[in-house]
Amino acid sequence: MLIGLPKEIKDNESRVGMTPGLVRTLVRSGHQVLVERGAGEGSSLTDQEYQAAGADLVPQAEDAWKAQLVIKVKEPVVSEYHYLRQDLTLFTYLHLASNKPLTDALLASGTTSIAYETVQTDDGKLPLLIPMSEVAGRMATQVGATYLQKSHGGRGILMGGVPGVAPANVAIIGGGIVGSNAARVAVGLGAQVTVLDVNHERLKYLDDLYRGHLHTRMSDDASIEEIVFQADLVIGAILIPGGRAPWIITRSMLPQMRNGAVIVDVAVDQGGCVETTRATTHSQPTYEIDGVLHYCVANMPGAVPRTSTFALTNQTSAYIQKLANEGIAALQNGTPLQRGLNTYRGHLTYPAVAEAFNLPYMLPHQIIWSGTQHFE
Repeated sequence: MLIGLPKEIKDNESRVGMTPGLVRTLVRSGHQVLVERGAGEGSSLTDQEYQAAGADLVPQAEDAWKAQLVIKVKEPVVSEYHYLRQDLTLFTYLHLASNKPLTDALLASGTTSIAYETVQTDDGKLPLLIPMSEVAGRMATQVGATYLQKSHGGRGILMGGVPGVAPANVAIIGGGIVGSNAARVAVGLGAQVTVLDVNHERLKYLDDLYRGHLHTRMSDDASIEEIVFQADLVIGAILIPGGRAPWIITRSMLPQMRNGAVIVDVAVDQGGCVETTRATTHSQPTYEIDGVLHYCVANMPGAVPRTSTFALTNQTSAYIQKLANEGIAALQNGTPLQRGLNTYRGHLTYPAVAEAFNLPYMLPHQIIWSGTQHFE
């Protein structure tokens, strides 16, 4: 199979979809890999390393996009929409439920798109979302600690405090992968941490794990308001797999929060769990509303690209090899990749995205085994 690796062009996005090690594996399996020159530079991976692994270096993005299978990290931006076409399979993070223009472009082009964040194993886990959720969760606390400094617009609070002075009060909404990793760093820094979640078993797990070093609360309106209004730092860590995140913090709540408090909304990729969230970039990461500083960078792990690239490729490697070796047939028979399918030949195939935009959809197996549509 002809596989393309274009350079990421989203603002300050320095990750890359494949390491030279994965390229070597694919080439040894008989595949041809087209790597755009400079694709790995942001992750300190050189063209020479890719060339030594057997890749064919190409000078422009359009050359890499001519492949049958294109591997990326982030979703295509508007300037890349013209590369989409019916004989293309795109494997990357998509987050379509918060991106109607991209959804429309994928459907109009007939592109087969598989989203990392919706690939799901039989036990319900999201293996390709986990590594970046781990990075983003740990980064959320680090970022929050930075922006709590007065020089960065925050309240002037040291996360761990000092003897005789209270530490920062941190509220984490969601106790999943992002939330638990954010809690790990916040507790390590000595902050007072409260995690809210609707899953009692998850809260019990965190309570047993930390043995009193963090607080847990069931997530309901009253608890959210109580904890958020007392917080110096709020981390939004809500996940609806493949769907739009619900608003947990509304605009009307902001005036009642502490002046100079910081919100880090990790759910921004899925529209955000704060009503006032709007996606920002690493170039302009924050904005202030009602005295509350918002950090809503939609590609947080891009700030630590080398770590993120290797963490992501560790998980995507097996799925990329399966797609390369089997083609679209890899999506048959209830596989994790089939569950990750979002669009196919003009059809929307992921219910949560369809619900977000009130669009019709077909389940993957309905297309795979229908008489009029088939995988080639």
